[in-house]
Amino acid sequence: MHSPLKRLRQLSPRTVGLLAALITVLIWSAFIVIARASASRHLLPLDIAWARIVGASLVLLPWGFWLNRQARLRGEHSGSMWSLSPLPWGVTLRIGFFGGLAYAVLSYSGFFFAPAAHASVLMPGFLPVWTSLLALGLLGERLHGNRLAGLAFIVSGGMLVGGSSLLHAFDGGSVWMGDLFFLSASLCWSTYSVISRRYGLQAVPATIAITCFAFFSFVPVYSLLAVSGAIPSHLLSAPASELLFQAAFQGGGSVVISGITFTQMIRYFGPVRSTMITSLVPGLSALGAVVFLGEPLGMHLLLGLSLVTAGILFGVRKAPLAKVSA
Repeated sequence: MHSPLKRLRQLSPRTVGLLAALITVLIWSAFIVIARASASRHLLPLDIAWARIVGASLVLLPWGFWLNRQARLRGEHSGSMWSLSPLPWGVTLRIGFFGGLAYAVLSYSGFFFAPAAHASVLMPGFLPVWTSLLALGLLGERLHGNRLAGLAFIVSGGMLVGGSSLLHAFDGGSVWMGDLFFLSASLCWSTYSVISRRYGLQAVPATIAITCFAFFSFVPVYSLLAVSGAIPSHLLSAPASELLFQAAFQGGGSVVISGITFTQMIRYFGPVRSTMITSLVPGLSALGAVVFLGEPLGMHLLLGLSLVTAGILFGVRKAPLAKVSA
């Protein structure tokens, strides 16, 4: 009887790529709704980032140590960060900063200033824009035909999903700060995705590497500052159940699971088409915000979702797929 792991290895690259895309979209959609809901509870933005990194590290750092140990037994000399990251120092630092530390800090900070609709538009909704621009310069990819039409539809649909609220972002208050955080987080994740594609990184080593960097560069320093009272933090006063939930979902789900599936999706579809697929997230997360957070539902949301779907169809069809190993 075949084990689940053996059955997974027997799947075609196309099937693995499609499954990875589905899992990534579902977790990212839940991430936006849950992160916005978390802003009204006990933990502060950097507290949630701390829980995310710690939760992921409990799984990924031992995994990284095991991978490096296996490599040494085969006579290979690779890895970095005290044999916890499977990738070299330079690559670990690059992807770890953008995909691990900066993305977490910027995105969670944004949820404390702006609603989920803003996050839906400005993080996953604008990934195709940032990634296309970066891919032009770093990967030499061209944008023409269906892909340009897809980007136009996706951006238009994304703006419609949350455009009505964005128009009033600068009327007063601090909503614009959340918008800026979301845009910056989106740019960081796009940078990570393009670097991953440029180096041909595999899913598991890349996810371990970004967590390893985030852990050593953030967790010890922030823990010391939080415990000493040098910075505002609710780590010591928040319910243990809330900390455990954030560590499990933000770390286990958003980092470990979706981190691996996202990188696998990039290997099959490429960074530009991958971010077109994740453009489903704005509509799904906005609908989730309607159901779970009580945010209003309007015709602009339905029309925006239709435009995003059309953009994906234009952007992905008849496009050659990246060659990956099974």
